Amino acid sequence: MPTSHAAPPLNALMVQSGEPVPVWPHKAGAVRGIAFFPLYPTVPDAAARNPALYELLALFDAVRGGSNRERSLAIAQLDRRWQA
Repeated sequence: MPTSHAAPPLNALMVQSGEPVPVWPHKAGAVRGIAFFPLYPTVPDAAARNPALYELLALFDAVRGGSNRERSLAIAQLDRRWQA
């Protein structure tokens, strides 16, 4: 499963390069990329069942391991959700 800048909502805000994207390793995953291990082993299963949770976890991964630009965009998105 794509995460960080490769997952919603950041994937709509950033131009994707041709480089491999960060993914959570998962047995049912269809996207290949660079393994970015989730906070907990069952995160991909929970995220697959809940799109809102998926977005929050992907934003958190962008803060955890993204570039400065990805972190800034993710923090802004998290702040927007917190204020709502």
